[in-house]
Amino acid sequence: MSVPDRHIIEQAYAFFHQKERVYSHSQSEAEKDHIEDSVAAYANSMSDELYRVLSGGDDAYLKEHICFGEQLKEAVAKTERMLSGYIYPQIH
Repeated sequence: MSVPDRHIIEQAYAFFHQKERVYSHSQSEAEKDHIEDSVAAYANSMSDELYRVLSGGDDAYLKEHICFGEQLKEAVAKTERMLSGYIYPQIH
């Protein structure tokens, strides 16, 4: 497995960041549900390598309502750190 391309990480970061900003400030349950659906669809179609790094092998990552908000914040933070060069996934 290879390290995800920087462009792929940037794309994921921009998507997650935008969705998290709206999600965290939204008062509308319908809007939050729509964001959850959009992020889950994105997670299903994103780079397998990047998803494995972000999810730690959890196939339900970013796809379940109960922990969605916290996982979305986490995904933003992880992709931001990856782009900042603090951590690049150690993939063997």
